Amino acid sequence: MSRFFTEVTLADPGWRIGYQDKLMLMGSCFTENVGEKLRSLKFQVDVNPFGIIYNPFSVAKSLRILLSSQTYTEQDLFEHNGVWSSFDYHGRFSDVSTVQVLRNINDQLVFSRSFFRDADYLIITFGTSWVYELKTTGAIVSNCHKIPAANFKRYRLTPGGIVDEYREVLPELWNFNSKLKVLFTVSPVRHWKDGASGNQLSKSVLLLAVDKLITGFGEERCAYFPAYEIMMDELRDYRFYAPDMLHPSQVAVDYIWDKFAGLMIAGQDSDIVKNVLKIIKAKEHRPFNSNTMGHKKFLLNILNEIQELMVKFPYLNLQEEKSYFESQFIDNQN
Repeated sequence: MSRFFTEVTLADPGWRIGYQDKLMLMGSCFTENVGEKLRSLKFQVDVNPFGIIYNPFSVAKSLRILLSSQTYTEQDLFEHNGVWSSFDYHGRFSDVSTVQVLRNINDQLVFSRSFFRDADYLIITFGTSWVYELKTTGAIVSNCHKIPAANFKRYRLTPGGIVDEYREVLPELWNFNSKLKVLFTVSPVRHWKDGASGNQLSKSVLLLAVDKLITGFGEERCAYFPAYEIMMDELRDYRFYAPDMLHPSQVAVDYIWDKFAGLMIAGQDSDIVKNVLKIIKAKEHRPFNSNTMGHKKFLLNILNEIQELMVKFPYLNLQEEKSYFESQFIDNQN
């Protein structure tokens, strides 16, 4: 049969992700897409503990903060238009109250440090090689928080600069957690501020840097998943973009996810995924009449399936779904 697109070859990293593994995901908004897929399927994940981060240097800084014992204080925050924020964190941590901001940040740090110490995989998605340096401090920020552009120096990182940064930070990670494996990917989201050429140059810097890092550290510890290439080659059509024509559509996200899952999720765990999906769909089901014997039998069957899965795979957390169907069954009895 003729193919009407060029298929991207997926290099086998030689390792697989399973439900027993802990996965830390950090980086651009595409990280959120993959992370939410994994979370919804009940994998053990911590997704963007600093919020969305676009550039490699800010990701590296965030990783170092996780390795440290740093606690944030009011001196680490700034106020703009009545809202307090940190340049190290995404706006979802911001608030009109400094007390709430610090609680948001420090509570997340405590959780993520503990999670990261036992993590099996770190998935990093680079979005852009452009960075914003705060003129008053010379520090590259993770988020500008809509501060006027005049307060920043904007420039593009070099492949060599990114490689040098990660030649330092990756060994620090492995000293902290020796079993950690790192999967790099480049976001398929286009950054159009500098036009088509600027976007390509930015992505090229990221691709060159990742290739150099994997070559240098070896494929036993580092690998690359070609999300960007799949979008550019297999989904080379604007119907696979959201209305802004820059972000992948949900169809595209699902397609790239299927490629990722097919490559990276272990065989037995692929079967668990199918069972979890069945339970998720059952939870979304809305019966015409919930008082029928047929619906009662449906609820009992789902509860039995959940119980069997939790007994067979004790690391699989389906407590939320179990509680939901138990409450539905009790309501049905009344």
